[in-house]
Amino acid sequence: MSRASGGTREAAVPPEVVLADISESPLSVDDVLGAVRHPRAGGIATFIGVVRERDHGRGVESLDYTSHPSAPQVLRELAERLAAGGDVIRVAIVHRVGHLDIGDVAVVVAVSAVHRGTALDVCHQLIDTLKATVPIWKHQVFEDGTDEWVGTP
Repeated sequence: MSRASGGTREAAVPPEVVLADISESPLSVDDVLGAVRHPRAGGIATFIGVVRERDHGRGVESLDYTSHPSAPQVLRELAERLAAGGDVIRVAIVHRVGHLDIGDVAVVVAVSAVHRGTALDVCHQLIDTLKATVPIWKHQVFEDGTDEWVGTP
């Protein structure tokens, strides 16, 4: 509940992780963004990861993501942990698995917060920590016939 101006603050409301999932279907940026909208939000930060046509200076032919069955739970725990400090209101994060084509959306992260700085910081931390800790693996096949796995233990 808020009071009239005069230096008082709103009562703290715990952040809500409204979406933390792995999907085999194409991702909707609008759905993820809509999930974090809130009247208290002064800022919403997003990150949209897409499949690029070149990596390590080589042309990418195809890309597939796979995940461990624990990935949705690890993703949710990560989102809850990073949302807990500060003025975060809502968090949504979804990662695609399966075969993706060049230009397809692979991951969408959205964070709403009372202020933009918090939203930007938490969004940045979420994508960096996701890539380092959530058991999702990328298999790239390059135009020259070589391939690589990224993110495997």
